[in-house]
Amino acid sequence: MDSIYRSATGRDLIRRWCLDQLTAWPVPHERRTVTAKGARTHVVLAGSGATTVVFVPGTDFNAAASLPLATALVAAGHRVLLVDVPGQPGLSSGARPRSGGGLPWYGAWLSEVIETVSSEPVAVMGHSFGAAIALSSDSPRIDRLVLVSPGGLTRLRLTPTVLAASAAWFLRPAPTHSSRLLRTMLAPGHPPREELVNWMTLVARHSRSSGAPGAAALPARSVPLRVVTGEHDVFLPPWRLGPAVRGALGAELGVVSGAGHLVIEERPAYLSTLLDSPFLNTPLPDSPGRLASDVWPALGPEGASDGSPRRRGDPSEAPWSSP
Repeated sequence: MDSIYRSATGRDLIRRWCLDQLTAWPVPHERRTVTAKGARTHVVLAGSGATTVVFVPGTDFNAAASLPLATALVAAGHRVLLVDVPGQPGLSSGARPRSGGGLPWYGAWLSEVIETVSSEPVAVMGHSFGAAIALSSDSPRIDRLVLVSPGGLTRLRLTPTVLAASAAWFLRPAPTHSSRLLRTMLAPGHPPREELVNWMTLVARHSRSSGAPGAAALPARSVPLRVVTGEHDVFLPPWRLGPAVRGALGAELGVVSGAGHLVIEERPAYLSTLLDSPFLNTPLPDSPGRLASDVWPALGPEGASDGSPRRRGDPSEAPWSSP
């Protein structure tokens, strides 16, 4: 079975980092392992309250790497379930999902997780790849969605700065290169926290990052939702993501000031307030199984809408998997 880890030793180092972070987390919590779509799935449960929030992290992130957001959600009075996505570095299965692990598979996986861990309706908050997974789930227990810098709706913007930082991080793993990459994902003037720098260095040294998941598979159902991105998001800037959100979801994009792609790092307290804000009763598309790519706008250089055709599979337009 295809593993994301380069070695058993590397897998163990990554697991140890996650366990150490969770052990040091001062918020009372419990850990549980469930099986969904045949994949071992690690879940962290914390807090209490009328609203259960399931958080789905993005590429190369997991519960242990998302504790600032988890802390804010618990402080806001929510019951929080943080899942480690299978096929991503963390405490869930390190095997790449069968059948290619596309978003339909991940959507079905999340539905099974929700059915297993909650008998009541839940709110789902997803970041980047995690937001695309949340969109692809057709679980009837999801009663609202908060999508933060969602992937799966449009192609990512890849600047020379991002590509250079990504190459250095991947080819020469070191804290300096991890910090450089993280700075591209944060708003100007926001240094990455040391724990996250160490985590990304471990990821580069010991795991193989997954490819871009492709277009989200939008279920035919109506779910209240909020969609936001950082004003400095390097991958999904508002001018690129906004038209895609409007076209695929019929919703307007909220812009979080003073934040980049890693809104979950920079504005966790603000994100926790979105669960209590008025939601948009926005129906998702009526066509079962429709892909978000069906409504992707044709974007020219730097996202300018030039109307030029884009062929699926064109390397110049290949999506890249962001955290």
